[in-house]
Amino acid sequence: MKTKIIFKLVLIVALLTQSCDNYLDLKPEDGTIREEFWKTKEDVHAAVTGIYSALLNTPPTESDLTLPEYLFMYGELRGGMVSPGTFSSNDQRDIITTNILSSNGVTSWRAFYRVINYCNTVIDLAPDVLNLDPTFTQQQLNNYLSEALAIRAYLYFTLARTFRDVPLKLDATLSDEDNFQIPTSPQALIFEQVATDLLEAESHAVEDYGSIPHNKGRVTKSTINAMQTDLYLWMEDYTAALEAANKVINTGKYSLIDASPQWFTTVFARGNSTESIFELQYTPENRGPFYSIFLQRPQFIAEASVLDQVFGIDFNDPENKDIRGERASLVPGTNEIYKFTGLNEDNRKSLEESDTHWFIYRYADVLLMKAEALNELDRGDEALVIVNQIRESREAIELTEEPVSGNEKNGVRLYILAERARELAFEGKRWFDVLRNARKDNYANIDIILGVALQSAPPNQQQSILAKLQDPNSHYLPINEYELYTNKALEQNPFYK
Repeated sequence: MKTKIIFKLVLIVALLTQSCDNYLDLKPEDGTIREEFWKTKEDVHAAVTGIYSALLNTPPTESDLTLPEYLFMYGELRGGMVSPGTFSSNDQRDIITTNILSSNGVTSWRAFYRVINYCNTVIDLAPDVLNLDPTFTQQQLNNYLSEALAIRAYLYFTLARTFRDVPLKLDATLSDEDNFQIPTSPQALIFEQVATDLLEAESHAVEDYGSIPHNKGRVTKSTINAMQTDLYLWMEDYTAALEAANKVINTGKYSLIDASPQWFTTVFARGNSTESIFELQYTPENRGPFYSIFLQRPQFIAEASVLDQVFGIDFNDPENKDIRGERASLVPGTNEIYKFTGLNEDNRKSLEESDTHWFIYRYADVLLMKAEALNELDRGDEALVIVNQIRESREAIELTEEPVSGNEKNGVRLYILAERARELAFEGKRWFDVLRNARKDNYANIDIILGVALQSAPPNQQQSILAKLQDPNSHYLPINEYELYTNKALEQNPFYK
């Protein structure tokens, strides 16, 4: 039976990736999926497993990048903490320096819509299996649909934060006759749909799959609550964000691990720790892209000032160090990004061991999002308690402590933003954190974006970059020219016209 499931999984993924040269890369061959599969609960299980596989890997017939590579680039390249490595492409360098054109390959959203279509296919076709397989229960179906809905929601959430207005397609592409001329939907509408999907997913979510790898590597109710916390911060519904964060915290399943020589290995090199909520699970047999892009042929390195300005350096006591900085996030001197290649404080993993996961949500992330919600609700003192709790557990040094009081809302806001930079360095969060905070109160804090841009901007381009970033439209990536060519219903972001 296990062999049969694996065979069907491989075949389904192969079929889903055929004929993907048109709009949104959504179209498989007509009728193939419906006729050949979707007859048993094993087929549904294989299709859901295929969604997770697609999150990790590129299709074998295409030369696209993996989702984690895009998640890293979209969340980090404009965040002021990353510089081009020796092997970075011109397109990657242009994103870092805000010299972005619609021809830039980094702006391709194909990898996202490919997986969205896998989710849509499960959502559309799995319910029919109830009538074909008497051993398939409604609860099993609901659990699978919860996973597909949550992953689709997360991908649309990421697209809306990256491009702002994007096409919203909620049904599977199964036929050549499907409409591929779909206009963009406004960011606010995308967020509303994500909220709807997550509420439905939460109502049917699994709380415990029975093993740690499954609980960390598959969507659970806590994963969905973490996504909701993130989403509601963007929607500026801080009461809902606080409620969602508390749902995660009140499970009692997660905790911060105190500082020790084993902390880095436990949380990052091995993964699936008590600090983990949802991680994309690479293995030695299915290694991630990080060894290549951060070490062998480095495309990205830490910006030169990160160790000093983000984590702080105590020149009077070299042993006084934030455990998240040196030989955790980066290597001093070379500025190598270490979080995804290190084994411990002293040694890197070998190529054969390069199985570090991609971290989508960790417990400290949820705690800091809770702190953000509390501060926006004028409960700054409670927010500072959380910040100090995390700082203590990470042995953050006094140099990075900020003397703010709970009634200084903007001061606490910036302190939380700085703490998120330390805690979540290079995990695809930085630019989204910067943008979310800068756009509050009708961009009252646009100086956050301008200051971040100056950190990594070449001196001869600083004025040009600052001028561009005054326009909020520039804070989102353009629609790729290929998509504009194949879908005439799309309209380009005004900044890039």
